[in-house]
Amino acid sequence: MRLLRIFLILTALVLIPFFIWGGKLMALFDGELARQWILSWGRLGGVAVLVLLVADLFLPIPATGVMSAAGFVYGPVAGGLLGVCGSFMSGMLAYALCRAFGRGAAERLAGEEGLAENEALFRRGGPWLVALSRWLPVFPEVVACLAGLARMELRVFATALLCGTLPMGFTYAAVGALFSTEPGWAFGLSVALPVVLWLAFRPLLKRKDAGHGGPQR
Repeated sequence: MRLLRIFLILTALVLIPFFIWGGKLMALFDGELARQWILSWGRLGGVAVLVLLVADLFLPIPATGVMSAAGFVYGPVAGGLLGVCGSFMSGMLAYALCRAFGRGAAERLAGEEGLAENEALFRRGGPWLVALSRWLPVFPEVVACLAGLARMELRVFATALLCGTLPMGFTYAAVGALFSTEPGWAFGLSVALPVVLWLAFRPLLKRKDAGHGGPQR
């Protein structure tokens, strides 16, 4: 499959920085050190959280550790909002960069056939891939890039991205705010929420598609 070639190259691009800087960044931004680093920014701590989560697109920053630290510093609501916004911005940036600049390189790597396979994949199950991938390591960046290469409709991508980031951001913020209390019920609920949210939004998107005469690219 030519699509597999694109997937493997994108995965390698995500993993290479991890092998170079992963150990240092994991130690720097995981757990208590991440909380102390955010607090050291004072009133700009929220901005620091957003910058770290967006930078996770290019550097192996432990996003879940940063989200938990945000929950510890700002509480489950404000910390959750920061986590959602940062993860959403990261996904949108990956999508926009690959949609605008990545298609030529992808075509040289996999040809028109590979791009057609990618577009077919996202027509069949793109929203599910985008929403559920937010809970997995490496996959959020790769899937967002593939969605951009497939030129997935912007509002569908953004809706699916929000469905994945919304429960995840609040879950990890709650874990950070509650420390060692039992977060299992919240985590299990949040894993299921992307599916529930997409099922709720999908009929609305279909109605808009019908009103506009079909999906736009």
